[in-house]
Amino acid sequence: MSASITSTPSAAASGTFLIGGDLPVCRLGYGTMRLVGDGAWGEPRDVSEAHRVLRRAVELGVTLIDTADAYGPEVAERLIAEALYPYPADLVIATKGGVTRQGPSKTEYVGRAGYLIQCVEMSLRRLKLDCIGLYQLHRIDPRTPLEESLGALRRMQEQGKIRHIGLSEVTPAEIEEARKIVPIVTIQNRYSLADRRHEDTLTWCEQQGIGFLPWYPIAAGKLLKADYPSAQALTEIAARSSATPAQLSLSWLLHRSPVMLPIPGTSKVAHLQENIAAAGLQLGPDEWAEIEAATKN
Repeated sequence: MSASITSTPSAAASGTFLIGGDLPVCRLGYGTMRLVGDGAWGEPRDVSEAHRVLRRAVELGVTLIDTADAYGPEVAERLIAEALYPYPADLVIATKGGVTRQGPSKTEYVGRAGYLIQCVEMSLRRLKLDCIGLYQLHRIDPRTPLEESLGALRRMQEQGKIRHIGLSEVTPAEIEEARKIVPIVTIQNRYSLADRRHEDTLTWCEQQGIGFLPWYPIAAGKLLKADYPSAQALTEIAARSSATPAQLSLSWLLHRSPVMLPIPGTSKVAHLQENIAAAGLQLGPDEWAEIEAATKN
C-alpha cells in the first residue's frame, strides 16, 4: 500500500470539468458560506482574512468559486468582488438565489419570478459582472410552479445575464421536470463520505454528464469527531497516507466520480491550503477499498 501528496498545493491537480460542455473549471473549487458569520448571517469575524482566503484560492489554481446571495445575506458576494475584481479570465463564479434569510440559520424559499429576477440583477451588481457563469436555483419553492421559477431564469439567460443554470437539493425526477423548461448543467446536493443520501442523484448526473457539487463535503467536520463511528479508522488511514482525514474525504470525492466538483469552505488560509492539497493526494486501490469499507453507511 502506498500514498503520496504533492508538495505544492494546486487545484489543477484535481483535473478539469466542462460545465455545460463549454465552461472549464478545475474540479476542486471553493465554497464561500463559511466566510460570513455563524449561521450564514452577518459579517466575517476578520474581513482581511476573508479577502486573503479568496485571493489565495485563486493563487492555488481554484477556478470555481461557489456562493449565494443568502450567505450573509449579500456579504459573501460583496467580499468576492472586493477581493478579486477585476477577475481572472478563467474564474467561474457560481451563485444562487431563491432563499431568503431571516436570521442565523433561518431561511424561507421564495421562487416567484419577480423575486428571482431581482436576485439575479442584484447578484450581478454585487459581483460586478455582466453575466453570471453558473446561476443555481438555491431551492425549489413548493408554493411556486417550477415553470414560473425556471421560466424567470430562462428569460435572464436569454438576455445574456446568465450563462448556465443549475439546481440544488433535488431528485432525478425533479431534474427531469426542470429540463423540460430549461437546460440544467449542474446539481448541488449534500454529499460526503459520511452522508451519501443522494447516491441516486449522483449516479443520474454521471449518466447525463452533469456536474455534481457536493455541499458539506467534509460533513461539517463530522468525519473528524471522535464519536463518529469511522473516525478512528479514517484517522489511521490518513496517518499512513501522510494526509489528514479531511484531505482523505475530499480526495475520495474526486476519486468517486468524474462529474464531482467539491467546494469545501473555510475562513482560514491555512485550512484552505490543506484542502487544496487534497487534489494531489494519490492513493492505491487498497487504500480506496479500505476507506470505502470503513465509512460505508
